[in-house]
Amino acid sequence: MSERYADVIVEISHEKVDRPFQYRIPDRLLEQVFPGVRVHVPFGRGNKDMTGYVVDLSDQTDYPPEKIKDIAGVDENGTTVESDLIQTAYWMKSHYGSTIINALKTVLPVKQKLKQPVKKKIVRLCDKEEIERQITECTRKHQTAKCRVLEALLEEEILPYALLREKLNVAAPTINSLEKQGILSVEIENYYRNPVKMISGREAAKPLSKKQNLIIEDVIQDYRDGNVGTYLIHGITGSGKTEVYLGIIEQMIAMGRQAIVLIPEIALTYQTLLRFYKRFGDRVSVMNSTLSMGEKYDQMERARRSELDVIIGPRSALFTPFPNLGIIIIDEEHENSYKSESMPKYHARETAIRIASGKGASVVLGSATPSLEAYYRAKRGEYKLYRLNERLTGGQLPQVYTIDLREELKEGNRSIFSRKLKSLIKERLDAGEQSMLFLNRRGYAGFVSCRACGLVMKCPHCDVSLSEHRNGKLVCHYCGYEVGKPQKCPSCESKYLLGFKAGTEQIEEAVHKEFPGARVLRMDADSTRSKESYEKILSAFADGKADILVGTQMIVKGHDFPNVTLVGILAADLSLNQNDYRAGERTFQLLTQAAGRAGRGNKPGEVVIQTYQPEHYSIVHAANQDYDSFYAEEIVYRELLQYPPAAHMLAVLTVSKEEEQGSYVMEQFAKLVRERLGTEKELFIIGPAQASISKINDLYRHVLYFKHPDYERLVQIKDLLEAYSREEDWKTQSIQFDFDPMNSY
Repeated sequence: MSERYADVIVEISHEKVDRPFQYRIPDRLLEQVFPGVRVHVPFGRGNKDMTGYVVDLSDQTDYPPEKIKDIAGVDENGTTVESDLIQTAYWMKSHYGSTIINALKTVLPVKQKLKQPVKKKIVRLCDKEEIERQITECTRKHQTAKCRVLEALLEEEILPYALLREKLNVAAPTINSLEKQGILSVEIENYYRNPVKMISGREAAKPLSKKQNLIIEDVIQDYRDGNVGTYLIHGITGSGKTEVYLGIIEQMIAMGRQAIVLIPEIALTYQTLLRFYKRFGDRVSVMNSTLSMGEKYDQMERARRSELDVIIGPRSALFTPFPNLGIIIIDEEHENSYKSESMPKYHARETAIRIASGKGASVVLGSATPSLEAYYRAKRGEYKLYRLNERLTGGQLPQVYTIDLREELKEGNRSIFSRKLKSLIKERLDAGEQSMLFLNRRGYAGFVSCRACGLVMKCPHCDVSLSEHRNGKLVCHYCGYEVGKPQKCPSCESKYLLGFKAGTEQIEEAVHKEFPGARVLRMDADSTRSKESYEKILSAFADGKADILVGTQMIVKGHDFPNVTLVGILAADLSLNQNDYRAGERTFQLLTQAAGRAGRGNKPGEVVIQTYQPEHYSIVHAANQDYDSFYAEEIVYRELLQYPPAAHMLAVLTVSKEEEQGSYVMEQFAKLVRERLGTEKELFIIGPAQASISKINDLYRHVLYFKHPDYERLVQIKDLLEAYSREEDWKTQSIQFDFDPMNSY
C-alpha cells in the first residue's frame, strides 16, 4: 500500500494564513484523517506537540520520505468552525480549480496585526457624602477640573472615560490623581467594533399575505423536521420577498440559529441593513469591502462568539464563522457579482448549498428574474419553487412604453432622450415626483451596430456579436471567426455603422441642458468611491433632495423609493449585444429590474424602454414583465446549443508573456483532451482562440472551452489539465479554470 501524506497548517492563526507542512498519515489513522480534521503533530526541532488542521491529501511528497514526520493523532475535540471552513476550501479547490492556499485565503477571515480597541470607564469608589466633602475641598483649593469630575460622579456611579476627557475637558493627570486618592478607578475592557451606526427604534413585523406566511411556515417546518433543502422564491418586484426573509430569520433566531443574508452590491447594503436593524437591533451586522481590516475581523469574532444573529453582505459574507448557522438567504440570486472573478472562481449559490449541507442549514434564493440555472433546477424538482405574483401595496406593475430609436432617428430626433421620455420627465418635475434614468452600459464597447436599421454584426457560426478590434477587424471570441469591418451597413447600406459610446456624465449634462431647473444626482463607479458615498446618495434621493437619479446598474437593483413614478431605460439593447450566450438573459433581467423601480408606492408608475431592437424577445417579455415566456424561449436556445444550464461549460484561460507560448499550451491542452476523451459524443471542444481582450499589460491571453452535460466530467478534464501542466512544468503560464462562466473571455 502506498504512503499517504497530509498537508497540515499548524496552529492556524487568523493573523495570517501560513504555508502548510507535510506529514505522513500512519496506517492506524488513515480512516480518520481528511481535509478539515484537527490533528496533533510534532513540530520543529524539539518535536513540540502542536495542533493543526489538515488542508489537503496526497500520495506524493516533495521531500525525502525519511524526513517526513508522522501525524501523532486526531484531536478528540472534534470539528470546529475552522474545520468546516477548511473543508469548504478543499471542496472549492477540487470543484472550481485553484491552489489550496488561494482557497484558504478566500474562506478564512484573515486578520492583520491590529491593536485591539478598548473602552475605558470611570467607576466611583466612595459614597456620596465623601464625594461632597471632596468637592468642598477642591472648591477651596480652586481645583476646578477635579470639581467637574466629582460633580459628575455625584450624579452617576459609572461614567465613560471619553465623556470626562472630551466633554468635560478633564486632563488624564487629573483623573490619575483622583484614582490615587482612592476616589475612583479607571477600568478597561476590550470590545469589538460595530460598523452599524444607525439609531432607530425597533419595528414590529408587517402583516403578511397568505402566500408569504405559507413560504415561511414551509421553510421552518422542513427545518424542524430535518428536511433542509434549497428554496427559490420567484416574486415580482415589490411583492414582499424581504418580509419573507425577515419572517424566516425571526423564527430561526427563536430556535437559537443564525442567518447569513447575501446581497449582490454594496449599494444595497444601506437600505437592506436598515430594514434588518429595525427588526433585530444591534445583533445585526454588515460585511463588505468598505470596512477596515479591524472592523472585518471584529465582525468575524462577534459571529464566532454568537454575539450576532444576522450578517449581511456580498458573497464574501458567506464564510462568516457562525457556530449555529440555520439559514443562508441569497437575495437577487441572478446577479453576476455572486460569481468570483479571481481564483477560485466559485459561485456563491453552489457554495452556499455546500456550506449549508455541512451545517444542516437551509438555503433560500430570491429574485424577480431568477437565473436560468436556478429556475431550471426548480423546474426539475431540485429546488422547491414558490411564487409571489402581487405587489404588497396592491398597486399595479408600471405602464411600459417601448420606443424604437430607429424611428426617432428617421424623424430627426438625435437627442439621448426620446420625445416620449422628455414629456414624461417634464410631467414628473411639474408634479413634484421623482424619476430614475438608467444607462445600460454593460458591454457598450463590445459590439458594432447600424444606427439606421438596428442591425448588429454577428458571428455566422455562434450567434453572438462580433467585437471590434483596433486593426479594423470584427472578431468572434468563441470560435475565432473574423471579418473586416464594412464601411456601410450590409442590410440598409447606411453609413451609421458605429460602436456605442455614452456615459452617465454625458446623461447628467444632457438632463441639465434639457431641464435646467431639475435637481440631479449621479450614481456610478466614479461617484461612489468613498466609504459612505452609497449611503449619502441614496439617502439624499430618498429624502427628496433630488428630482432625477442618473446611474448605471447599481441604481436599479433592489432599491425602494415610493416617490419614483418614472424610470427611463436608455440604450436598452446594449447588454443584448455582448459577445456572450447570456446576453439575452442579462438584458431581460436588467430591464425587468429597472422597470420594477417605478410605482412602488401608492402612485402609478411608468417606464420608457429606448431600444434599436423593440422586436427582440428579451425586450418584449421584459416590457410585459413576463418571466415564464422569456424562460420558455431562452431555454430552447440553451438546449439547442448545449449552453448552461442545459449542459455545463468549462473555460480554460492561459495568460503568458509570449503569444506563441500561450497558443502552444492551449493547442496541447485541446490535443490531450481530444486524444483521451474525443470519442465522447456529448463532449464539445471550442477553440483554442485569442481571448476577447487578447493582451493586458503585455501579457497574452488565450481561451479554450469545453461543454458537457456532466459537471463531474468537466472536473475530470480540469484535473487532467492540471496534472499535465505540472508534468510539463509550465511555470511561465498562468492557467485559470472557470466553470459555467458568467462572462466570455
